[in-house]
Amino acid sequence: MSLKSRGSESSSKNAISRKLTLFLCIGCFCVGMLFTDRMWAVPEANDRSPSTGVSSKKPNLVSDGCDPNVKDEKGEPKDAFVKVSKTPHATKTLDKTISDLEMELAAARTLQDSLLSNSPLSQDLKIHELAQKRKYFMVVGINTAFSSRKRRDSLRTTWMLQGDKRRKLEEEKGIVIRFVIGHSATSGGILDRAIEAEDKKHGDFLRLEHVEGYLELSAKTKTYFITALTLWDAEFYVKVDDDVHVNIATLGATLARHRLKPRVYIGCMKSGPVLAQKGVRYYEPEYWKFGEQGNKYFRHATGQLYAISRDLANYISINQHVLHKYTNEDVSIGSWFIGLDVEHIDDRRLCCGTPPDCEWKAQAGNICVASFDWSCSGICNSADRIKEVHRRCGEGENALWDAVF
Repeated sequence: MSLKSRGSESSSKNAISRKLTLFLCIGCFCVGMLFTDRMWAVPEANDRSPSTGVSSKKPNLVSDGCDPNVKDEKGEPKDAFVKVSKTPHATKTLDKTISDLEMELAAARTLQDSLLSNSPLSQDLKIHELAQKRKYFMVVGINTAFSSRKRRDSLRTTWMLQGDKRRKLEEEKGIVIRFVIGHSATSGGILDRAIEAEDKKHGDFLRLEHVEGYLELSAKTKTYFITALTLWDAEFYVKVDDDVHVNIATLGATLARHRLKPRVYIGCMKSGPVLAQKGVRYYEPEYWKFGEQGNKYFRHATGQLYAISRDLANYISINQHVLHKYTNEDVSIGSWFIGLDVEHIDDRRLCCGTPPDCEWKAQAGNICVASFDWSCSGICNSADRIKEVHRRCGEGENALWDAVF
């Protein structure tokens, strides 16, 4: 074979080899693509992982009807928030749900703080009470001191029900009444043991994680609202002193008129002078915060008796670490609400005088909620006089059982 023909044959073979190589490459690429498509298609079609059988579908992070880009059958966007805002009932339900969640969160935080500090709030505080609690109408906390045994006994024989009647009041009317007291500076001392013995006999105390002291009333009141909110899910929380006469049924009827208001602060509103003279009663060490000397406080409820709604108690619980405490407890409470959207209810039936004042009003059909002497910031010599006040100004026990709140 000539050299020319050999060159021609070699060139032809090289061309065929290049074409064959090209076809093989294209074929391998197509087979690879087909194989890859099948590998990716299997999980999507079966929604299972080929090796484990576990669903590999990614969760849908946008709930149905909540995606603002989704359109309905008419081609209009489905805006759930717009629809809710146009439904007053749905809006109220949403607000209540948020409030419930906030309260549960606050209760959980309180319990956590208590457990971390290894100091439980109360023997009554149980974890299951946080998970499932019945609804109450109001919690009445009676502020008392270690030295006030006679006052407490005088209330037990007048307007504060005892034993089975008190338990019936809680079950049928949703009204909880407790004496509120903390601990002495010497934990487990004689004062604490005396209260424990008294509580064992009557079972009507709410013990606080608080060290008792006259200058600590603001802290005690704050702790009371937080603890009461944790233990009892009520519509209202009431604070009253142990030298004040109270008609519980009339108090309940008064609060019931405001139960549809989310943030309400009820009491006898006042605006007394800010006392800058050291050593006098009700001296205000931080008087300079209220302006020039001689200025008056903002409006706030007098401390003998006042009530707050559940949302306000919840607000105190959530913000407990940043609420400033003034020397005077009633001023502290008022200051916590002054910058909020709170309705102040000034009801003078919560601060009637002792007989003949409350007696005349009762005869006129305007029964007082609470009675005390302004000159004593309570009933003067209440342990001895409250029985007479109760006889002349009390509403009668039947009024409580017949009341519907």
